[in-house]
Amino acid sequence: MTTLDQTRRAVRGYHEARFRGDVAAAATHLGEPFHFRSPFISSDDRTGHLATLPGFVSIVTGVDLISELYGEAEATLVYDVHTATPVGTQRTAEHFRLEDGKITSIALLFDASPWQAMRPHIEP
Repeated sequence: MTTLDQTRRAVRGYHEARFRGDVAAAATHLGEPFHFRSPFISSDDRTGHLATLPGFVSIVTGVDLISELYGEAEATLVYDVHTATPVGTQRTAEHFRLEDGKITSIALLFDASPWQAMRPHIEP
């Protein structure tokens, strides 16, 4: 298996596990150290990041993958997240960095302005 295949397998495995709410399966694709950044939440460890997934998945009603770009040690996914919130559908980009076939950082990028009214319920 090539490094590119490992990258694809780890990123898609994480993405699919996360959106079906399988925290344990998502965790198998994360390395150490691990860092996560989004407009609302930051975490510098796997445990903190994984703890936020059930709450997020509880408002998701669907995901449409638009684009997948893979490199040897990085990947970018672009997708629409359909939510059961006043926000509705959110266009999202997610950039991953990997080491030894495991995800070590995720940067989640989206327009946070529609979420401002819900900010007190999102931030830990």
